Amino acid sequence: MTSRERVLATLNHEEPDRVPVDLGGSVVTGIHASALARLREALGLERCTVKVYEPMMMLGLVEDDVRQALGADVVGLNAPSTLLGYRNENWQPWRLPDGTDVLMGGGFAVSYGPDGTAYAYPQGNTAAPPSARMAPTGGLYFDNIIRQDDLTHHAFKARADYADQYGLFTEEDCQYYEATAKALYEGTDYAVFGNFFLGGVGDIFHIPGAWLEHPRGIRDLEDWIMAHYDHPEYVKEFFDMQAEIQLQNLELYRQAVGERLVAIAVSGTDFGAQQGPFISPQCYREFYKPYHKLFNDWVHAHTNWKVFFHTCGSIADLLEDFVEAGVDVINPVQLTAAGMDPAILKERYGDRLVFWGGGVNPQHALPFGTPQEVAQETKHNVRLLAQGGGYVAAAVHNIQGPTPVENILAFFRAIND
Repeated sequence: MTSRERVLATLNHEEPDRVPVDLGGSVVTGIHASALARLREALGLERCTVKVYEPMMMLGLVEDDVRQALGADVVGLNAPSTLLGYRNENWQPWRLPDGTDVLMGGGFAVSYGPDGTAYAYPQGNTAAPPSARMAPTGGLYFDNIIRQDDLTHHAFKARADYADQYGLFTEEDCQYYEATAKALYEGTDYAVFGNFFLGGVGDIFHIPGAWLEHPRGIRDLEDWIMAHYDHPEYVKEFFDMQAEIQLQNLELYRQAVGERLVAIAVSGTDFGAQQGPFISPQCYREFYKPYHKLFNDWVHAHTNWKVFFHTCGSIADLLEDFVEAGVDVINPVQLTAAGMDPAILKERYGDRLVFWGGGVNPQHALPFGTPQEVAQETKHNVRLLAQGGGYVAAAVHNIQGPTPVENILAFFRAIND
């Protein structure tokens, strides 16, 4: 099988010739730029400076030589712009706190505080307040800076507060998607994955608005969670507006990329903590499920793409709702969270959900175990999840910066061992 055929078979719950593999096909199956630089060196690949295509997570762009060396099957159709609001073009050098030299998009702008903290600016505008920070020692990512006005006497009109949060794709965006999708589809035999993610209503990674110069309304994450109870109509008004915009963007996206995708990431909103969901199933059904079903039904009615949902943590109590909402693929499959036993997940949902991730735990075994422990855990998880197809192997979420390269190699070598 080609990579594309292998992934398509898997997405249709057919058993492929081997388990398909993903590294960097999505922004939630990626690898930190520092780890990627060390991985390239360990693989003996041509020396090149890693490009950081998403600064908030410091994700390195996985090039084709890495995919070939590891037997990866998925390539990502990435967004043209980052969560800091600048486009990935006109690359410029920058150095991470651990000394790794990387390339950042030309719109990346940063200043430094007295203690060495790096401050990044929305859309590269240094006249606006910084929207993200990175610690000077041990800093791995840019964390959101919460920029929220005093809301004591706030009117709570969501369409006004979030008017700048999302917008329609521009002609430039559509041309980028069309040209890039065509190049990836016709120039490779990889499965092309759409990193859309704009149907993730309530995504707490988006709520602070790191790309906005002057965000309004609720931006603090605790206040946002409480708004479901304190200001429920405000939350729904925001979701209504987002849905109106993103349904139009889905149509523009479809016109640009056609049937070149195997799957599209609709939502990246997290609903799970380590011990269980952090909202009740009733809250999910009231605030989120109607919008998820709206987006997913649109995708199924207008395309052949499969719908991919990323949601971390313990989400077993919500899986039946996800199926009813039209979700096809679940990621990252956080098997160490409560209720996320792989054998039970496969038994209950293996004929209805594709599992994408779950290969090895990036909180424990992958960064802190031995290569032997990584291989053992990987083989165990893959054996359970891959039976009969319906499984794409990737780590549980992105591979973190300090992860030993020997463990990364042990993971990928164990998948189809």
